[in-house]
Amino acid sequence: MNQADSLKLSAGLEALGWQTAENERDSSLVVINTCSVRQHAEDRAYSHLGRLRKQKESGLKIQIAVMGCMVGPKTDELSKRFPYVDAWARPQEFDPILQLAESISEAPEGELGILSSILNRDISRTYARPEGVSAFIPVVHGCDKFCTYCIVPLRRGRERSRSVEDIMHEIKWLADRDIKEVTLLGQTVEAYGHDLPDSPTLATLFEEIENINGIKRVRFLTSYPKDMTDEIISSVAQSSKVCEHFNIPVQSGSNSMLGRMRRGYMVEDFENRVEKIRTLMPNASIATDVIVGCPGETQSEFQETVDLLEKINFNTIHVAAYSPRPGTYADRKMDDDIPKEIKKERLQIIEAIHAESSGNINSLVVGNQVEVLVETLAGHQGMGRTRGGVIVHFSPNGEKIAAGELVLVEITSATAWSLKGHVANTLSLAVV
Repeated sequence: MNQADSLKLSAGLEALGWQTAENERDSSLVVINTCSVRQHAEDRAYSHLGRLRKQKESGLKIQIAVMGCMVGPKTDELSKRFPYVDAWARPQEFDPILQLAESISEAPEGELGILSSILNRDISRTYARPEGVSAFIPVVHGCDKFCTYCIVPLRRGRERSRSVEDIMHEIKWLADRDIKEVTLLGQTVEAYGHDLPDSPTLATLFEEIENINGIKRVRFLTSYPKDMTDEIISSVAQSSKVCEHFNIPVQSGSNSMLGRMRRGYMVEDFENRVEKIRTLMPNASIATDVIVGCPGETQSEFQETVDLLEKINFNTIHVAAYSPRPGTYADRKMDDDIPKEIKKERLQIIEAIHAESSGNINSLVVGNQVEVLVETLAGHQGMGRTRGGVIVHFSPNGEKIAAGELVLVEITSATAWSLKGHVANTLSLAVV
């Protein structure tokens, strides 16, 4: 989501006559786009700001703007802590940065004011072509779930869906510029459309994209079990472009822990969604997210998570250790009572489960062929991804291919993280 925001801001600045600088010392304006999901991400932003402060104090004439999830509705405390920052902007609120750019530009007086006003009114129609063959498309901003540990609803606000027309306009614009794959984004992407007239759904977007020439693949994330309806699952199964790749965070395999997280579903509900997916698409790729060491997590609750992960056999498991986020319910009302060493131990256990399950699944396609969207080519090596999102390193095998093409690759070896092979000369397709 932040990458998409950065590209949109970049397009807006370019429309005002700005150009990307190769490094900070050649810049008039430096923008830091921040993430606050975990403490490590904020720490990196603080460190970067510290380096910029030293450069500014040494005489470097730069303006600094900070945007993204680190910026809440009130910036008084941030401004006191970082007085050398010239502008603060919440997610999707580009005006403060555009106004800062306008104030330091050498353009004739009034010219940028007119352009900035136009951009501020309709920056949703200001697009930037990303590098490569894939693009991120935010379709619903914000989140209404308010899980106890999560800062996102407080920083990104309530759920707000873009219109079907606006989304299709952007995807067609990208398709005309040789983008071959789009990923539809939302904090809970299946919540798309509930706030719009006529109540379109994610399935509506899938159906519309089927008719856009040039787009070969569609992905979507992140899913939420309660919002993932039978209609949406069925639409993935019926689509020729939507990849059978689901990212559904479970966060915990314990109902008591899910209750304290205020996730709004039970383990049985999650298993029901997985069963529905695998009934319609036996070879679907399913990824999940897990948080270990949340306040009060007992050994038995953690073991329930282990049992669920081993039972479902996920393609990918993203795991993180809990860290308090100031402002959340968990930070205000719950003790961070799990020692760091226990969090680390539990993290390593989940990582080992991921390595085993992903390695076993990937090894099943060795000797078979998979469809790969070519992303990069360098010398005698190429890289791309399967429909299930697995990275594939391959040799062109004498074939003339280009980025953006779909090719069949015969897999010769596999690890938990990637596949390796060469472009196939005969057709025998496996799904992964």
